[in-house]
Amino acid sequence: MTDMLRQAQIEFGDFQTPLELAKKVCEKLVELGVSPTIVIEPTCGVGAFVEASAVSFPSAKAIIGVDVNRVYLDELENRKNRFFQNRRIRLLQGDFFDFNWKNLLDVEGSLLVIGNFPWVTNSQQGVIGGTNLPAKINFQNRNGFDAMTGKSNFDISEWMLIQSSNWLRNRHGYLAMLVKTSVARKFLNHLHAEKIGILRSAIYSIDAKKYFDVSVDACLLFCEFDPRSHNYDYDIYEGINSISGQRVGHRNGITVRDLDAFERLSGYYGRNKTKWRSGIKHDCSDVMELRKVDGSFVNGLGEIVEIESTYLYPLLKGSDIANNRIEATNRYALVTQTAVGEPTSPIKKLAPKTWNYLEAHAKYLDGRKSRIYRDNPRFSIFGVGAYTFAPYKIAICGLYKKLDFRLVRTIENKPAVFDDTVYFLSFTKEQDAKKILDILSSRIARDFYSALIFWDEKRPIKSSILNSLNLEQFEGSQVLTLF
Repeated sequence: MTDMLRQAQIEFGDFQTPLELAKKVCEKLVELGVSPTIVIEPTCGVGAFVEASAVSFPSAKAIIGVDVNRVYLDELENRKNRFFQNRRIRLLQGDFFDFNWKNLLDVEGSLLVIGNFPWVTNSQQGVIGGTNLPAKINFQNRNGFDAMTGKSNFDISEWMLIQSSNWLRNRHGYLAMLVKTSVARKFLNHLHAEKIGILRSAIYSIDAKKYFDVSVDACLLFCEFDPRSHNYDYDIYEGINSISGQRVGHRNGITVRDLDAFERLSGYYGRNKTKWRSGIKHDCSDVMELRKVDGSFVNGLGEIVEIESTYLYPLLKGSDIANNRIEATNRYALVTQTAVGEPTSPIKKLAPKTWNYLEAHAKYLDGRKSRIYRDNPRFSIFGVGAYTFAPYKIAICGLYKKLDFRLVRTIENKPAVFDDTVYFLSFTKEQDAKKILDILSSRIARDFYSALIFWDEKRPIKSSILNSLNLEQFEGSQVLTLF
């Protein structure tokens, strides 16, 4: 594949659906009782779903394929005479993001929106300079900090699914789309949050490696829309032909992976005085993180650094926590503040070598792209507070697919700090930390968390999940941390 073709595939998320898979999807829809009046494939490509729908839905009055690529439509037009009742088929050229869908959708009857939306994120588009994007709006209503720290990165297919749901929110209809599994869950969360009428929905896993030669968790997302119904629980099936699935739903403002297990342990849900925090965020590891090599500190630029130890703290990465490397470290972090927004100017007097080092590398620190650093003191960091400097911490890495909690003590007589892939609780007394570690290591706590965690996600363990277990519900438990 040439670089140009590869970029085009990335920009448009262009993974054409094999006819074999399109037929399986349509057969599943028939099995589910789907009988549409109108079928629309909004990004039809070479038309696998148009062809499969023509065979599977003989009673449909119209089957409409829309695509931005004229070459694909011409190829499909040449094959159209092979389709059953091919005069029902209409092919239209148009870009999903500025197409006049309102006129096309202004028809009576049950509507099926089917297909395979692009598997690409807006950040990937930015990297390659792609323009195949919707207008830049904060469609997820992220708060300012989330939007600035990257949580606003989204799959374009998520945006397209939301537009499709708007077509269907006041009418009866169906959505059947091949998407990443993580995107399907986000979309179903959106339907719940917006209280869009849903009668039933499900996720059916597919083998993306087999059909698209990509290593990603993907699925068939199925939804039946009905303005009078509000059923937001759904089932996840291991395959299109699977009979039994696992119940997923929304409880107490969170998405629950295993409703049966969660309902059994729901008495342990709640908020405590403790709060799981994430590690330090500085977005400049080459400057702010040092290694000790042969007795000298070396930064990520390969420079030997001579600074005071005043603002240096032993650093444990997520991989250190996950692999139980917590007794010692040769990594150190520059912690320039004790609280978010605190002035950094005192460093100049308290540790002049450190200040000179920061100024000498200001082009890196001042050039940090995230907006969270604007209107804050120079050389600021985030994810810092009194909890950062507690002597005892229980920590876990959010990126690893295992519930391994670690008790971390001071290193070299200083509190250990973490990168922002780590979540932790802070304690002033070791006995309190050990008590909570015993609770977190219990079968009940593990089953509770496992009911909430979607292990296929990039960061399966989240602070919102960790904070949902009420530690005070455990017999004899009192959370004595000050943080």
